[in-house]
Amino acid sequence: MPTSQPEASGPSGERVTPDDLLHARTGTDVSPEDIVLASGKDLTPRNLEWAKRKLAAEGPSALDKLLP
Repeated sequence: MPTSQPEASGPSGERVTPDDLLHARTGTDVSPEDIVLASGKDLTPRNLEWAKRKLAAEGPSALDKLLP
């Protein structure tokens, strides 16, 4: 008995999703740990200090800048 499969549909045009729709904040504060982890680095004292400076300089948007 043949099974029906949905038709393969190609992209309906090249569209790019704007950054403000890609990034969503949960409403919580951004911590230095969040910055370190989003950057792909290990949680070390040196990286936490870097993240604290970055967070102080850029505010919570520092996290958005690191996310793809």
